[in-house]
Amino acid sequence: LTSVVIVLIECFFFFSLQPICQAAYNNDFNEVQLLLENNSDYLNIQDSFGGDTPLICACKQGNDRIVSYLLKRNADVNLRNKKERTCLHYAVRKRFNFLDYLLIIILMPVMLIGYLLMVSKTKQNENLIRMLLRAGADVNAADFSGSTALHYACEMKNQVVISLLLDAHADPSVKNQEGETPLDIARRLQFSNIESMLKKTS
Repeated sequence: LTSVVIVLIECFFFFSLQPICQAAYNNDFNEVQLLLENNSDYLNIQDSFGGDTPLICACKQGNDRIVSYLLKRNADVNLRNKKERTCLHYAVRKRFNFLDYLLIIILMPVMLIGYLLMVSKTKQNENLIRMLLRAGADVNAADFSGSTALHYACEMKNQVVISLLLDAHADPSVKNQEGETPLDIARRLQFSNIESMLKKTS
């Protein structure tokens, strides 16, 4: 029964997406380009289910090429979905998916191809975050839980991303609804290197 409910929810999610959001989510660059060329109003359109924009969908999937294209068309980097999250929240929260991990495990023994794939995916995500920050993403935007991109970067122990966010003037003293700052999260999870990084900016 649970699996049936999940399938129904997923079906509802995909059918409620705007066509351009679906294309961005599926990494279909040609379809995104075609839809925008036919109707420029699609650039910042939000789907009815979660309020995601094409840019948010592309960031959820880590689709650098589509993100770059949408930013060049001046997509709004600070639009929020129904969870009050911006594209930067999703770029920072992006993790390897199951297939990524599977490929890394399978290819790891083959001349370090698995390791190189992991490095490539990580660099791709860092580049995505750089693009959003250069485009003027609000680095201190808080979502429905009061968490900023820096909160999530600390939870994920991502020192490179934390450094990028701090360089863009992320505020380590912002409290989420749990009353935790990014510094509090680093202390709670015993990430001493990250704690040191955040203390330098306090």
